[in-house]
Amino acid sequence: MERIGVFVCHCGTNIAGTVDVAKVAEELGKVPGVVYSTHYTYMCSSAGQAMIEERIKEDKLTGVVLCSCSPRMHEKTFRACAERAGLNPYKVEVANIREQCSWVMKDMADATEKAVALGKAAIAKSILDTPLTPGETPMTKRALVIGGGIAGITAALDIAEAGFPVDLVEKKPTVGGKMAMLDKTFPTLDCASCIVTPRMTEVGQNPNIRILSYSEVTGVTGYIGNFTVDIKRKARYVDETKCTGCGECTEKCPMKKVPNDFNLNLNNKTAVYIPFAQAVPKIATIDANYCLHMKALKNGKDNVCGMCQKVCGAGAINFNAKDEVITEKYGAIVVATGYNMIDLKPYAEFGYGLSKDVVSSLEYERLMNASGPTGGHLLRPSDGVAPKKIVFIQCVGSRCSAEGKGNQYCSKVCCMYTAKQTILTRDHWPDTECYVFYIDVRTPGKQFDEFYRRAVEQYGVHYIKGMVGKVTPQSNGKLDVQGSDLILNKQVHIEADMVVLAGSLEADETARPLATMLTTSMDNDDFFLEAHVKLRPVESPTAGIFLAGACLGPKDIPETVAQSSGAAAKAICLLVKDKLKNNPCTAKPDENACNGCGQCANVCPYGAISYVDKDFRGPNRTTITRHVSQVNSAMCQGCGACTVACPSGAMDLQGFSNKQILAEVDSVL
Repeated sequence: MERIGVFVCHCGTNIAGTVDVAKVAEELGKVPGVVYSTHYTYMCSSAGQAMIEERIKEDKLTGVVLCSCSPRMHEKTFRACAERAGLNPYKVEVANIREQCSWVMKDMADATEKAVALGKAAIAKSILDTPLTPGETPMTKRALVIGGGIAGITAALDIAEAGFPVDLVEKKPTVGGKMAMLDKTFPTLDCASCIVTPRMTEVGQNPNIRILSYSEVTGVTGYIGNFTVDIKRKARYVDETKCTGCGECTEKCPMKKVPNDFNLNLNNKTAVYIPFAQAVPKIATIDANYCLHMKALKNGKDNVCGMCQKVCGAGAINFNAKDEVITEKYGAIVVATGYNMIDLKPYAEFGYGLSKDVVSSLEYERLMNASGPTGGHLLRPSDGVAPKKIVFIQCVGSRCSAEGKGNQYCSKVCCMYTAKQTILTRDHWPDTECYVFYIDVRTPGKQFDEFYRRAVEQYGVHYIKGMVGKVTPQSNGKLDVQGSDLILNKQVHIEADMVVLAGSLEADETARPLATMLTTSMDNDDFFLEAHVKLRPVESPTAGIFLAGACLGPKDIPETVAQSSGAAAKAICLLVKDKLKNNPCTAKPDENACNGCGQCANVCPYGAISYVDKDFRGPNRTTITRHVSQVNSAMCQGCGACTVACPSGAMDLQGFSNKQILAEVDSVL
């Protein structure tokens, strides 16, 4: 005989303001099987939990029903409470009468009626609950960090400092990411390289970290604690174990007109190159698309050029190198794939692509950088002359209301880095005028507003509230910037030497295919989704996958670093365990009913279902071999997709069985 206890939470006035909680407790107390029913202001509080524990013991409750907020919020709390009182934690049910009732209804009578119905459904399910016991899986005490920007570097170092080995995968030949391309950082104007390159060196020298640069993740299988990952190591045509980074090959290479992607193609590099002086690992890479010898090899010739091989004293050049795929096992994965700037070519109205003097904000960053294509001298790309008047245009591709062009979200950091760029421009070249067209100036961080005011008040930057309609290249080499001044309510024309576009920040192009491999969730803008935006901001809904930095959305460096350390801490919390408990609410097949059709395996997003041949007793004691499904409970996340797809009804979900769901429906009807 089931003995159910019902506990109705007021949640302050979140629930009690719309629902008559006393009446709900009274009505649910009349349901057969319920031996105790009460209400309390905050059931999740220490006093509320103590009350639940006391009633479980005193009334010998076999099941507990909480009418409260979403189970996503406090189901874990109430299960732990029940377990402390000696009740199986999976005999606890939560009826969501806040998000599904009080928050979406206004009439108290209707809200109360619905709350009672939800409570009855939970009671009906609770009566059919069976005790469940979590299983255990071993933990692979090793982490993978995907992305070698400041987010990935920080996460890798934190995990390594805790004593666990880490593989850091970066698709570029060097770690450092976008931060290595910056000149200064706001609001303190620290040298970006002075901050990030010591961290890069730490990563390269840490004995617990293996850098897999010029590599990409191509496949992920497994589950929390036991991920199997395929990593494609692209051929550098340079032996990493032999190259000393001396740079002799780059000096002698005759192919010197290769677009330099580190400088955003603002200048050229050689076909064999080291991205920049502080690169980690400092190993040369040959671009096979431009190398004279590699192109000749494709045509069956091997006697063309080869200068780099001739001058390499370490014998590191290997033109016969091939891509290779390595397979490794990991217990936890940190995703730090970062961001890219939006493609500005569709924004022809701003003159991008029509004039070399219309540049992106990141290109302008390289032009100001001492390690950039002009050695830190601000020169126009078109003619190498110092500009005297520069217009900065904000929100290019951000906050766009038009469908199909740009992004609707704010890119968060553009206002601040534009203020930084104008301050640096006016500080280094005081005779240069700076104009900024903006929609709104957003400065939400610590000392951010003071920094923006400094640009206006101390450095005399002209901020114009309004958008630019068109940028037109003139025959004299100037750029006619036509825009609107909404404060003065007039159209303005500025004859500029350069125009800088603050483009929208987008998720890296590798994010979407990687999310598919990791079976984790993304939003409509291809940013990764958190398990809970407030309570689990660095965790993915897929267990064992953690998220850091701009892969979640645009953010500045301090926020990225803080989030990366948070992701690392979460990963360390896993890695310190020898074994992990599995969620027992997993799919369970009835082998006698399974017809081996394969539908459940086809729809399983976690790859948790496989098929085996099993012997069954047939008529007249004969043996029949049948193809039946089996579920890896460690991989199963209890989504229920297989139970819906199974045509024979052989697949059921423990804790959410078909009988339980139908009992809930019957109680409501």
